[in-house]
Amino acid sequence: MNMVRFRNTIAAILLALIASSLQAQNPKDSLRRVFSLNDYTLIGVEYGASASKMQFNPSKTQTYMIAPGTYGVFILKYGKLFDGSPNFGFKLGARYSHEGYQFKENKETGITPNLEGAEKAIIEYAEVPFMAHFHSDGLHFKVMADLGIYGGYRLSIERIGDRVLEEYRHAFMEWDRRLDYGITGGVGFGIVFDPFEFHVNGNVRYSWGTLYNPDYYSKDFYRFAYPLDIMLTAGIYFQLTKRTGKTRGQIRREAYKQVYFPENEANPDSESR
Repeated sequence: MNMVRFRNTIAAILLALIASSLQAQNPKDSLRRVFSLNDYTLIGVEYGASASKMQFNPSKTQTYMIAPGTYGVFILKYGKLFDGSPNFGFKLGARYSHEGYQFKENKETGITPNLEGAEKAIIEYAEVPFMAHFHSDGLHFKVMADLGIYGGYRLSIERIGDRVLEEYRHAFMEWDRRLDYGITGGVGFGIVFDPFEFHVNGNVRYSWGTLYNPDYYSKDFYRFAYPLDIMLTAGIYFQLTKRTGKTRGQIRREAYKQVYFPENEANPDSESR
């Protein structure tokens, strides 16, 4: 009899342990209990490479010009949209990268195009992007998307080709445009271990301004060249404010209420009466 009672007790304990384990492993329950996203701020650096083309008119046969050395410093500020969804924010920063072009042989004519004698050009580029930011977060993972505008400046140029005049190999011509602007955006994902986040992003930058004055070659037939750049970067971010849990401001406000309005803390319905 005692042995039967002992077996039943052990079985009951095992069932209770299994039930509690299954409940703890339910991710939706766990997220509801412990994960609440704050409006928080990050600052970080990114590094990567770029692949560049130009949209020429008249068109020219070309391939992507690959250039390493894309650097950026960004600040991310998260906030709720209309005091509701916590999935929005903005991203502001400064980025150094490259744009340019690289022509290839036209298979029909056997001729490789050139621009002012150059078959390839590498342009150093600085920009300030400002983007709306969307993010969807889990405890240690997030997906992100950006869309916005930028202003940029062409710092230097290197023209490569046998027919390039030496005085223009590292110099802009009088009809080249150095100020630039356009649209930029991208998608990415992040791995989060508070207070650090590791982000991987793919970005596209499309210029709304042509590389040179359209009428530089002819006042009757305009020519255009719109830069298109693809950038792949990886970066590390640091959380300047708390991502989850109560912030210092919330704790201070609660402490203030407990000290100066203890009756409201003891009777929370009193404020609504």
